[in-house]
Amino acid sequence: MSKLPSKFAHIQSFAGFPGLQEAARIAVEVSLKVKPQEQALIISNPAPEVGMLAGALYDAVIDAEGCPVLLFQPIKTQLDFAEPAVIAAFSAKPAVCISLSAEKMGKDPQGISAPYTHKNIQYDHVFHLQMYGEKTCRGFWSPATTAESFIRTVPIDYKTLKRRCAAVKAALDEAVSVHITGPGGTDLQIGLRGRQGRADDGDFSEGGRGGNLPAGETFISPENNTAQGIIVFDGSISLHDQDILIHKPIRCVVEKGFVTDIQGGEEAEALAETIRLAETNARNHEKNRTLPAGAGAVYARNARNIGELGIGLNPAARITGHMLEDEKAFHTCHFAVGLNYDGDAPSLIHLDGLVKNPTIITRNDQGKEVVIEKEGIYIED
Repeated sequence: MSKLPSKFAHIQSFAGFPGLQEAARIAVEVSLKVKPQEQALIISNPAPEVGMLAGALYDAVIDAEGCPVLLFQPIKTQLDFAEPAVIAAFSAKPAVCISLSAEKMGKDPQGISAPYTHKNIQYDHVFHLQMYGEKTCRGFWSPATTAESFIRTVPIDYKTLKRRCAAVKAALDEAVSVHITGPGGTDLQIGLRGRQGRADDGDFSEGGRGGNLPAGETFISPENNTAQGIIVFDGSISLHDQDILIHKPIRCVVEKGFVTDIQGGEEAEALAETIRLAETNARNHEKNRTLPAGAGAVYARNARNIGELGIGLNPAARITGHMLEDEKAFHTCHFAVGLNYDGDAPSLIHLDGLVKNPTIITRNDQGKEVVIEKEGIYIED
């Protein structure tokens, strides 16, 4: 019988974070349901807090009799490429992948320049290919999480969460449109024909299933070119290299699916600058042949696309300035500027931004309306 690998806890103590090992156990045994001898790839950074979290998960995989491999790489932003060794690790076809990064896992240069194809669907990252295409992998990703957040938001009632996520998904799946308003000035109509919602309910126990930990949202990609109206981000927002709390609301005009104007203070200018960076980088990637001919203009255009509507459903989550948790908070919804999850609006960025206390009403083909939230209050069945 092969000897189990040394436990990370022998190297670094978790004593300063009571509850961390239990949260890691729940992530591995309840959410992922790691089985004996399963290969689990854990990708992280040597930053102290996420490194420690990665170590706790490494130990939890050992306790579940799995076979963990822990890789550290430099911190990557939304616009950076992952290290070659990280991309190469996927050639081992791990059954489980955990990305626990201070920012992001990093893009796949091969997938960006020559997308992988599976059943006529293209994927620009080998992780997405194995997760969503081949379905040989399952896992979760927790960008920019903190130990305090992980300990507080992971040990929750997953049965209730799963029921709520499924109910919201059913309403979105049946809808042809959704209307979102908010006290801060948000008033947006979105088309949903041909789209299906996705439930991030924490059940990542089968190949092809994955999401965030903390879990707790249902989200959907808008029908392209249909979002119309005003978004006023008033909670927090992601930039290319950090998440920030919003002190002066960001007002975005949306026309035919794209942000056409951004107004506000420093936060608004930071959002506009990130979008400009994504547009410039997309064109430069095409010049450098990192993107195929013609793709630079597509990626640049979609830097202003409304790529997601998400609804937060984790009762333990709150707005902290860390988007991983913020977007799961009750009494919020979020929109993403940039790429969508259906693969037909690629971009170099995906910038989530929160709207507080929204009213969200879907409408189906027969005109039937379903109120998902009213002034931030989730409407139970």
